[in-house]
Amino acid sequence: MLQRIQTIWVFLAVLAAVFLFVTGQDVAVFGTIPVINIGSVVLVLVGLLSVFSFKNRKRQILLNHISIIINVLLIGVLAYWILSLPGGIQLPEKGIEPIFPLIAIICLLIANIYIRKDERLVKSVDRLR
Repeated sequence: MLQRIQTIWVFLAVLAAVFLFVTGQDVAVFGTIPVINIGSVVLVLVGLLSVFSFKNRKRQILLNHISIIINVLLIGVLAYWILSLPGGIQLPEKGIEPIFPLIAIICLLIANIYIRKDERLVKSVDRLR
């Protein structure tokens, strides 16, 4: 059931993780460890796993919660990076990176709402049988 509305929301969250990977190439927070790149790749993998586990809605919700937690951690790391930049920041130049995890969190929360609606619908149909 890849045509459901929550699939679109999860794909938007995956797309935000891809954009974070692309824009976060110059982010160096903890020396040479590519924290943002690793986090982005993990988010893409967990998001795609969530999309293709549409038969198990509880697992989908769990994977979306894991993605939300990773996104929150990435926002914290990016906020630390922005605050530790020498000479301040120029918003058009730097500072767009924390927006992508925030967009992903919103998309994942909306996807969870629709997954729960599907779960309630399936339970109500099972009651009628």
